[in-house]
Amino acid sequence: MELNLSGMVGQSPSLGEVLRVLAKVAPTDSTVLVTGESGTGKELLVRALHANSHRAGKPFVPVNCGAIPRELLESELFGHEKGAFTSAVRTRQGRFELAEGGTIFLDEIGEMDLSLQVKILRALQEKEFERVGGDKTMKADVRIVAATNRDLEAEVEAGRFREDLFYRLNVIPMHLPPLRERGQDILLLAEYFLTRFCRQKNRPILTFSPDTRNLVLGYPWPGNVRELENFMERLSILCDHDVVNPHDLPRKILENAGVALPPPLLEAVAAGFRWPTLADLSEKSMGLKEFLDLAEEKLLIEALERASGVKNQAAELLGIKRTTLIEKLKKRNMGGE
Repeated sequence: MELNLSGMVGQSPSLGEVLRVLAKVAPTDSTVLVTGESGTGKELLVRALHANSHRAGKPFVPVNCGAIPRELLESELFGHEKGAFTSAVRTRQGRFELAEGGTIFLDEIGEMDLSLQVKILRALQEKEFERVGGDKTMKADVRIVAATNRDLEAEVEAGRFREDLFYRLNVIPMHLPPLRERGQDILLLAEYFLTRFCRQKNRPILTFSPDTRNLVLGYPWPGNVRELENFMERLSILCDHDVVNPHDLPRKILENAGVALPPPLLEAVAAGFRWPTLADLSEKSMGLKEFLDLAEEKLLIEALERASGVKNQAAELLGIKRTTLIEKLKKRNMGGE
């Protein structure tokens, strides 16, 4: 039977091994622990597990344990009764109830407090739980899949993660390799994302020049698939021609390959920097607003690249407030949040 891979792209041996295990474990109810660096696509893999299981027609409920305040996580997972705490003005179902019959995905489980780990262990072993503030035992017919970018064995050694929960989660370990270890998958993914974004923006499909392909392939992509996807979206917006050439790539990719770069702005000023003139507007067939918008957009992109996507740092580089940066990104549909 052909696997439903939910958008997973690649042909490398390392990914092939992951998919081989996926095909065997997906039809079972065994607990799976997915590990891998941030941005490798752990949620995509877990969605593929669910899509190829007998629970595929039931809910898939993801929970990012690191994004929810620790004091609220228990209520988020198990629900609460009215009056259980000050803001509990009504009874509320938790994620385990919402996932009934399906799969609950506990992402970044290494961030979970020890006290809550005990309750997750019970939900795993006994298939039951209580809402916060309640005394009624509820059944949980859910498959639990967890993921982390931490070394949980080291966390167990340090006393920050329960050993019994680790072994109960780690029935089937699946490790997603970082992008730098996936060889030609880098180009397959780059072309997949670039084609998708170009179609979304109704522009001709961009292609890579041979030199650009080599530079993209040789970069280590510390942010993994997420970084690659974000960069392909930027290219689909900012590349002025139909072929992506090396000078269209961000500075850090060129620096990684040892490509000679133009001097930074301050050096350029010292060497005789030329301010734009009316002739530049005429040459590009632009009005003032279009020209300034384009210049601002290119500076926003460069700041985000230098800050590796961290908006606080990008705002500092630009000399503006973070809220101002986010508004400018939203205005251009560039991922402001």
